[in-house]
Amino acid sequence: MPHPLEALVIRHTHRLPAPSGPAGQGGSAARRFDAALMSVGFKLSGELLERLSGLAEETVLDTASRTLDTVRAMVGDHVRHNVYFVDFPANVPDTLDFWMQCIREALDDDASRPGTLDQLRSGVVDLLTLPTYGTYRHTYEEMLNAHDELIAAAGDRMTVLHAGGTPEAEATALYLALAESATPLGEEDLRDLAVLAGHCTDGPQPAQIPVRENRAVVNRARLDRGADLLLDTVTDALRLACALSDGDVTLAEPTRFRSLPRPVRRALLAGLDAIIAASPAKLADVTAHREAFKRLGERLHPHEYPHWPHAADVFAVARGEKEARTLDSRVEELLGADDVTGAARLLASAAPGKLLRSLDRLLRACPGQVERDAVTAAAEAAAPQVSGRVLLSVREHFHNRTREQVPRPRRFFVNRGGRAWVTADTRPPVPEPETKRLVEALDAETRRRLPEPGHLLVDPAVLDVALPLSGKATAPGLGVLPRGSVSPVDGELLRFFVHWRQAQRSTDFDLSALMLDGSYETLTWLSYTALQDLEGEHSGDITDAPAPDGASEFINLRLDAVRGDFIVPQVNIFSGEGFEEVAESFFGFMLRDADQQGRPFEPRTVRMKSQIRGTGRVALPLVFLRGDDGRWRAKWLHLYLKGSPSANRVEGNRVSVATLVRGIVEHDQLTVRHLVGLMADRATATTWWDGTQLPNGPVTYIGLERPEGLHPQSVVITPENLRALIPA
Repeated sequence: MPHPLEALVIRHTHRLPAPSGPAGQGGSAARRFDAALMSVGFKLSGELLERLSGLAEETVLDTASRTLDTVRAMVGDHVRHNVYFVDFPANVPDTLDFWMQCIREALDDDASRPGTLDQLRSGVVDLLTLPTYGTYRHTYEEMLNAHDELIAAAGDRMTVLHAGGTPEAEATALYLALAESATPLGEEDLRDLAVLAGHCTDGPQPAQIPVRENRAVVNRARLDRGADLLLDTVTDALRLACALSDGDVTLAEPTRFRSLPRPVRRALLAGLDAIIAASPAKLADVTAHREAFKRLGERLHPHEYPHWPHAADVFAVARGEKEARTLDSRVEELLGADDVTGAARLLASAAPGKLLRSLDRLLRACPGQVERDAVTAAAEAAAPQVSGRVLLSVREHFHNRTREQVPRPRRFFVNRGGRAWVTADTRPPVPEPETKRLVEALDAETRRRLPEPGHLLVDPAVLDVALPLSGKATAPGLGVLPRGSVSPVDGELLRFFVHWRQAQRSTDFDLSALMLDGSYETLTWLSYTALQDLEGEHSGDITDAPAPDGASEFINLRLDAVRGDFIVPQVNIFSGEGFEEVAESFFGFMLRDADQQGRPFEPRTVRMKSQIRGTGRVALPLVFLRGDDGRWRAKWLHLYLKGSPSANRVEGNRVSVATLVRGIVEHDQLTVRHLVGLMADRATATTWWDGTQLPNGPVTYIGLERPEGLHPQSVVITPENLRALIPA
């Protein structure tokens, strides 16, 4: 029987858990498996191929079938991608000529002729009423027959699957890695952690769980098996209650609490009572989530348990019957009295992380050098008590505050749902001497926490990958990098794709590409309203995406023909369900040589495929930048615009998109390069890997993909586990 978590392990680690089965002569089946994988851009490592070759053929074939299903879904090849124009990108018509053709076809149809004539008399024709507009005009098989086979090229993607340990060992290792993450996980990773936590209840448990959302997910599994709960704030208990109701453990969205069994109510109330008994000041945390605590109190019935009076105090504060002064109010009172050093001391003792996040404001509020020295000294003393994620976030903040920005500095904001906005930065500058001193202190503390790397082996291609300070800054998928990362784009043809499948209502997504010049002014675009231009072609508008196959749209670009300096692909919701409502939605891009031919969608050429699951009505997955050297690079966005409830189009949002793109392009994220520089100071040797010979002994390897032949005791950091770089 296959292990229930096999696919999950492959998705997260690119490792295939060791199949169980009798020994045999599986070499021929293993080679066929490898060939099938290569057709979708994957490959078995040498070690894995050898291991499979020693198993019975039936075991290999069963493993191959399951694994192929998993990797095809990873790259987006689990669905049949059709196109409106059968031989796209060839023979895409002029937009107006195409619309006139649809009108002529409507006039030739007895059923649609009267309505079309009425619209023509009014002077406005609704394309969606034309019978041949917006739906596929041919079958998937007919589309395949219209295209030549893809010609293999050296630049095609090849993702290697490595040999894993036993399924249980792989699941346990992944569980511990996710639970112990020093940075928050994205929604999909949190769901996977919940599955792993439930499966791994009787095995090794994480030594520490620094992220509160992760702790809530693990606490739910611990509660199910009767283990002690990990609670040290009242918010921990609230998050656990959200997890028990399948709600939002991040507390960004309200949870509708379910009726809870008496043993669960007792566990939560006992936990709350112990927290407040040990530290009454933690009652102040209730006010930040007052309404949620009031609703939770209605489910827990604290009045039935008078022997836990401190738990009852939590809900008394939520109802306003008991006062618990917050730290923020005390800080504001001190700042209102111009006591900046007092505010810094209070934050240093009560919330060191909040002190570091408040440094910009505190330094600007200082009336003189004595106060600036005191605030800086307090921050230096507090740095060892602050999480590595906060150290690096503050370091990135001060880097962007002190660098030159032309024509004027901007502030860039992104919320948990990926919704972003940009505004002019009107704040006075921060004092340079104190900023320099703080940056040195932050770097020193980060360096102290980083592990001894030994021999450091680095793939230079990873240096411009942004540090994943939050999993919410990365969409789940294949080849996806954190927001702000920059990666090279090598190829002659760039092809975007979007696929969606509606859940209940007819839904129309529109793929578009906006071209901007160096001043972020619009040059042109490709969309369903502009099917072709000098730069490339659009595959045609699909306006409905029912099960089982959904719908797909493509844009094909010739990079040497692109005018301007920026290409901004976007997905607009024209009508129907939102990105979080549809049954499935994902975006990606392919790179090809001009003579490769092939179908509109070829999995071997896919460089990136990511889910689209944001709260806005316009998705901006990434932007392509032309460098001073003429080469194109991708900068990852994972952003959403609010948009309009319906009829979103590239023409209507191009100004806001350009403003947002400018904001993130001019914002410098802290990258792997920063941490590599700090680690290199402590490495016994540092080698820049060129893809050829590997050192003989164990190394700490940091790169985009794990090379074959590394020493088995090596520490390997790739995008799949990049969060492991962030010190706790």
